[in-house]
Amino acid sequence: MTPSRLHIGISACFFHPDPTRKSAPSKTLQWIEQSTAHWVMSLGALPFMVPASSGDTFRGDVTLADYAQALDGLVLHGGADVWPGSYGEQPLKPEWSGDRQRDEYEIALVKAFAASGKPVFGICRGLQLINVAHGGTLYQDIATQKPGARRHRDAEAYDLNFHEVDIVPGTRMAALLGSTGPHRINSVHHQGVKDLAPGFTVEATSPDDGVIEAIRCHTGPWISAVQWHPELHFPRHGVVDDAPLLQDFLEAAQAARTP
Repeated sequence: MTPSRLHIGISACFFHPDPTRKSAPSKTLQWIEQSTAHWVMSLGALPFMVPASSGDTFRGDVTLADYAQALDGLVLHGGADVWPGSYGEQPLKPEWSGDRQRDEYEIALVKAFAASGKPVFGICRGLQLINVAHGGTLYQDIATQKPGARRHRDAEAYDLNFHEVDIVPGTRMAALLGSTGPHRINSVHHQGVKDLAPGFTVEATSPDDGVIEAIRCHTGPWISAVQWHPELHFPRHGVVDDAPLLQDFLEAAQAARTP
């Protein structure tokens, strides 16, 4: 690895065995999105996928704590719903059952990086997972459980579904992006924070329905997360410039490397 560049872990998404899949249908596949890796690379850091250290093929003694020691920070990216059992609920619909195995892996990953004093940045599902890992809960489906909420996910528009967010004055995000708008972001989620985890502060909300759009830990390790997808933000879309958020995270990673 290149010592002069920061080494940033990206949590894996899972494709579980699926007989209908053409590629390796009997195997568990772990992968990351190209856009997430490219976002981390945009300010000169080197991304590394962190594979799960469990499963029926696992052998050896490598742990997630070893990755937390070797890397400088962690990004949790989007993907499958969070399993409601992770926050003490039953799925309201079968299609909202989420991915229990990925939850357990990512919760352990967050704890390992926090224990090593390394910063964690969450994107979309990453924000939800961070909230659950620290004792918060989620709306399993915003449209169902929060009447009157705006449409936070449009399957056809996907990352081209946009809305404004209000950034809370006095927060770190306000210092980075300014508290006065407009702050236009993409919105690709149908789940969201219901009960905020203890020790966390809300940094941004959706102006029409109050849905939480960004959080930060204020009582312990460096943990920050946004509900939108900065890796899919481009200037041509007229969206907020997320570079200050990435730079803030990488500065925390640098500080963790050289206290």
